[in-house]
Amino acid sequence: MNPWPFVIAAYSVTFVVGASVLAASWISMRRAERRLEDLKRR
Repeated sequence: MNPWPFVIAAYSVTFVVGASVLAASWISMRRAERRLEDLKRR
């Protein structure tokens, strides 16, 4: 049995999940920075 389809699928899933976590963290960071700037202006 050829293991390469499983290896490719595993790396693909890892990449997609990693990119999703990175994007969610970046969006959360930007939102927090925006709230901090709003508090500084008051």
